[in-house]
Amino acid sequence: MTAPLEALRSALADRYALERELGHGGMATVYLARDLRHGRPVAVKVLRPEIAAALGPERFLREIELAARLTHPHILALHDSGQAGGFLYYVMPYIEGESLRERLAREGPLPLEDALRITREVASALSYAHNHDVVHRDIKPENILLSGREAVVADFGIARAITRAAGSGLTEAGIPVGTPAYMSPEQASAAQA
Repeated sequence: MTAPLEALRSALADRYALERELGHGGMATVYLARDLRHGRPVAVKVLRPEIAAALGPERFLREIELAARLTHPHILALHDSGQAGGFLYYVMPYIEGESLRERLAREGPLPLEDALRITREVASALSYAHNHDVVHRDIKPENILLSGREAVVADFGIARAITRAAGSGLTEAGIPVGTPAYMSPEQASAAQA
């Protein structure tokens, strides 16, 4: 086991028992954990150290607070967030299922009925968020989780903070902000400027 993982386990030990890594990307690593207070499985998303340093704990916690206010059946809720042992993290429900990306890779194109249902659910989630002045900024198949017949949009957490921090050090440090293949033309133009 690596030293950073042990440090993270130790930092969160009074609240969450980390079980295994679920995945990682350019901004963070997600772990399956057990919420010790409520006895439920959760997903703990931990920011990469360089992202955490660029954001700072105050900005991170402020942005998470905005995302935590979103309550919609097709938006993955935020249960908790914090700073522990130098790590910045947020906690979401663990969703049994798969991402839209995984389903597409396994089955190929979706039947029209499924595609339309998922599109409606995602559009409903994004519309709700926009009406609450929250923009996702990284919508892509990996951030659409499928559980049963429901689609849930994940990763509203820190998009705005990361976008703002991009102008104050992330891009200069060579850390990409967003997923280029899924950026709007406006985002891509600003990223290249």
